[in-house]
Amino acid sequence: MPCARAEQSPRMPRGAPGQRARAVLLLLGLLLLAAPPAPSWSAASRVTTEHVTARLVTERSVVAPGESVDAALVLDLRPGWHTYWRNPGDSGEPPRIDWRLPAGVEAGPIRWPLPERIPVGPLANYGYSGRAIHLVELRVADDWPVGEPIAVVAEAYWLVCEEACIPEQSRFALRLDTAARSGPADAAVADVFGAARAALPLPGSVAASFSRDGGLLRLEVPVAALRARLSLPEDFQIADVAFFSDAWGLIEHAAEQRWHARDERLVVDLVPGAAPPDVEPAGLLVIETPDGPRGVHVDAGASAGAAPALDPEAFDTASLGLPGALLLALLGGLVLNLMPCVFPVLAIKALGFARQGGAPLRERALHGIAYTAGVLTFFAVVAALLLALRGAGFAVGWGFQLQSPLFVALMAYLFLLLGLSLAGAVTIGTGLMGIGGGLETGRGHAGAFATGGLAALVAAPCTAPFMGAALGYAVTLPWLPALTIVLALGVGMALPFLLLTLVPGLAGRLPRPGPWMERLKQLLAFPMFATAAWLVWVLSVQVGSDGVAAVLAGMLLLALSLWALEQTRHASSAVRRGVGALAVLGIGTALWLGAATERQTAPRHDALAGEMPPASHTGLSGVAYSADVLSGALAAGRPVFVNMTAAWCITCLVNERVALSSARVARAFVRRDVLYLKGDWTNRDPDITRYLSGFGRNGVPIYVFYPPGRQPEVLPQLLTESLVLATLGDDT
Repeated sequence: MPCARAEQSPRMPRGAPGQRARAVLLLLGLLLLAAPPAPSWSAASRVTTEHVTARLVTERSVVAPGESVDAALVLDLRPGWHTYWRNPGDSGEPPRIDWRLPAGVEAGPIRWPLPERIPVGPLANYGYSGRAIHLVELRVADDWPVGEPIAVVAEAYWLVCEEACIPEQSRFALRLDTAARSGPADAAVADVFGAARAALPLPGSVAASFSRDGGLLRLEVPVAALRARLSLPEDFQIADVAFFSDAWGLIEHAAEQRWHARDERLVVDLVPGAAPPDVEPAGLLVIETPDGPRGVHVDAGASAGAAPALDPEAFDTASLGLPGALLLALLGGLVLNLMPCVFPVLAIKALGFARQGGAPLRERALHGIAYTAGVLTFFAVVAALLLALRGAGFAVGWGFQLQSPLFVALMAYLFLLLGLSLAGAVTIGTGLMGIGGGLETGRGHAGAFATGGLAALVAAPCTAPFMGAALGYAVTLPWLPALTIVLALGVGMALPFLLLTLVPGLAGRLPRPGPWMERLKQLLAFPMFATAAWLVWVLSVQVGSDGVAAVLAGMLLLALSLWALEQTRHASSAVRRGVGALAVLGIGTALWLGAATERQTAPRHDALAGEMPPASHTGLSGVAYSADVLSGALAAGRPVFVNMTAAWCITCLVNERVALSSARVARAFVRRDVLYLKGDWTNRDPDITRYLSGFGRNGVPIYVFYPPGRQPEVLPQLLTESLVLATLGDDT
């Protein structure tokens, strides 16, 4: 073993004491030379043996807590010698790395580059010659102290072979510095990491079929799926193919692999190996392209939960940058005021605008600032909860609060309460009565703050143009920049109202307050009642009829309790105490009934087989989304239209009614044989959350069209019938 030297102990010479002393010193020197060297703390570590020069390097020398850095084990091999892939083929052993890392630092698995087939007499190995680069991700915990260096020690083992094989090993020691922000990539190793990533297979899998035909194991893969996965043009002709099995013995590694493309399917005939028939048929398919070999994992079970065939770079938000994300969040907040999600609180906003007429500038400014503070406070609370839940491992996204039936039930109670207050049926107090922007001293500012929070609460579940990419980028960042992006969204939403209260020219156009405002206030109670009814409908989707019955009973008890309190406001003390006790009991029961919905569930749809009801009377129907159905359709070369929606997303519902429910659209789907997949995110669904993340999104709606053989196309968040038809390529 070239790396593990065995030192022979010299014999102790006889003679004078001086000679013995010199011998002892010589022995001590030899022992020091034979001892393992002390770690050399740097950003790279190198060892040279007779056949291999091995290095362990990191892409950056400075990393921030909560982030990761790639390390690379680089093996430069003597000509004629080779090392091995994760399945070494007929003989051999893959490299392995034993990490010695401090608590708070973790190493991921080795990411294996594309192998080559290396014939050795009548056998064949899977491995690497020349140079092999093995990437490993090192992840640093969020709570790692800034400024404290990270000691990275690794024991690497590999087998290097020509005709004979020699096991080698080495110990590497690195030091990573830490700072509040990760340092730049080291230019000296940029070529190493660039070459390593270029040699990796694409992430994810393509669905394939394996069947036994006589003495052969036949692999079949749809060519359209390969073109889409490898981003190849439709006229691309396959020049060469190689299949590397995941499991040893699935195939005879040295046998010839015959292949051909037939009926838009790539067929590879393989000779079965010695493995039993129940070994999972899967492996790496390497296609020769004009840009060099490209690899993708193929799996007979890939359709079962596999990620859709996407180009991971096409929807990457990491390159957006913080300034770009802040700008998009600000624009998204502005547009959010025009989204259907905000319509339920336009009534309250309208009342606030009406009360602005004739007010002095100072009062208007305080009113606008209070409204803005309400918006920002709500967004800050939601962002903090979202980031905390995601940090704890929960698959949640923007609008997660309305995925809780309890929250929806409490919102229905709140809007019923607001409607009763605006109608004059109950008196709740100056704070809530001031919602809508009363400018009375001591009352209107609290109401403006509550109005801002309520507007943000109702608007938050939906995603406006521009804000989707900003939020998708925000959830990948540490807390402070992520919170800053969400607050920029709130600033954008509050900005029009703030300007209206501050700019004299705009405020002068508002009508003067008068008796007409009381009638308007009562009229505006009905949008509140409509919102409460909509929230009850959302509950019907989430928890079914039993949950709806419980919340309706709770709403009745709430209204009766508040009415009783209102009617006995001027009664005797004894009557008020008695009615108050009954009202507390009624309100407590209403809250208990609302909380009970959290434990109820509605009958769910079979996402794999069942069809969903038609979107409307036109007959446009679809299949409930699952990665299995999507992957199967893509593998068959069928166009797919994915609609990710939720019952609590008003924008989603409006889009379905305006753009997806016409007879023309239904006929186009049938004429083009488009599979309509509809993902329901009303309740929490980690599969849909992962799908959204794949497009750099964190909320609904999202509409994606998968044309055969091409990359998917993401549609705008506001749809029209003509836009959908043009996307399908059907404008007849």
